[in-house]
Amino acid sequence: MKWTDTQRIAEELYDNHNDIDPQTIRFTQLRELVLALPDFDDDPSRCGERILEAIQQAWIEEAQ
Repeated sequence: MKWTDTQRIAEELYDNHNDIDPQTIRFTQLRELVLALPDFDDDPSRCGERILEAIQQAWIEEAQ
């Protein structure tokens, strides 16, 4: 997975971290969770606030 795979990342986060409320997560924590996903393979420096916002929003929608 790459940073641009926001929907797939959100699905993985929902499956692996259903104990976390995506509406209250900090971007620093979200970034670390994404980097720790087993299938994630992208440059950590390519991540910005817009990408994290998109991932967070997709995760919120997945959780509903």
